Amino acid sequence: MTEPGAPPLFRTRITELFGIRHPILAGGLMWLSDAPYVAAVVNAGGMGFITSRSSATLPEFEAQLARCRALTDGRSFGVNLSTSRHTTVPLMTYLAAALDHGVRFFETAGRAPADDLIAAIRNAGGVVIHKVPLLRHAMTAERLGVDAVALVGMECGGHPGANTDMPAMLGGAIAAGRLRIPYAIGGGIGTGRQLLAALALGADAAVIGTRFLAAAEVTAHDAYKQRVVAAGEDDNLVAFAGNTPMGGAWRVMANGTAREIRRRQAEGLDGFDAYADLLKGTLSRDACYRDGDTESGMLSMGAAACFIDRVEPMAAIIETIIAEAAACRARLDRLMPEMAAAIA
Repeated sequence: MTEPGAPPLFRTRITELFGIRHPILAGGLMWLSDAPYVAAVVNAGGMGFITSRSSATLPEFEAQLARCRALTDGRSFGVNLSTSRHTTVPLMTYLAAALDHGVRFFETAGRAPADDLIAAIRNAGGVVIHKVPLLRHAMTAERLGVDAVALVGMECGGHPGANTDMPAMLGGAIAAGRLRIPYAIGGGIGTGRQLLAALALGADAAVIGTRFLAAAEVTAHDAYKQRVVAAGEDDNLVAFAGNTPMGGAWRVMANGTAREIRRRQAEGLDGFDAYADLLKGTLSRDACYRDGDTESGMLSMGAAACFIDRVEPMAAIIETIIAEAAACRARLDRLMPEMAAAIA
């Protein structure tokens, strides 16, 4: 366990940019990326982003902001702004509300953020990190002037966009030679060993989502959390790979809804209407996260669920990841005889 007051194990461009203790960015969990989840990550030394798209109304969104501010005791937290063509959220209105509540850290995801969005954030003294599935998208975002990018690999739970071929670690290693701005990588990362590997190849942080699904602070039914705890690395599947009505792949829990979508795809059904009854976002929110029916809804989850063995507080999860990273770094030191001798 980290001693109180001990210096952070890692200092990177991302930890400096966000003023955080650990190089860990919380993955967006749609309905679950609410105030308790984000606050738990922030209080444990990482950075999280409240998903604005998950609030049906502006007052609901502002209530989440106020609650997160209270739960973090004034610590800085972030907001996710969807730039997807599918979103119906009035982007600039929600941005203005977040700025009014003192938020200065923003994660954008979807299409490349527009100049006016970046300018509005920058003019308010804010920071923007853009999440992308492909390196060419990251390079475009860099040219547009974002402060950092998060590059997600094919392994990630949820939407890796058009990326169905590039693993996180390979994409992250290539990015080290092409990006000038700070970057994080995500996809299948759930241990300190992987965090250290991400930093070693050049990334400044890891994006972690699936590993946090069973955190005590996540607002979801216990039946759902217990299913996540029981999941192995093969208990997820990819729906909608290729040219589909969803516009890209979706890695989810292998449940009844996901298998039915696979069945319809095998029959050659095409167009959004053929899947609309299964794709309602409220199906996962109400049937599963609220009522505990884990066979209902598209439940974003990656293979990193295999690293979860219990429901526990977020602070304990992050503490374990950092301790693993420290142990792995010590092992590397022992593999370097000259350095080991110098340390001794």
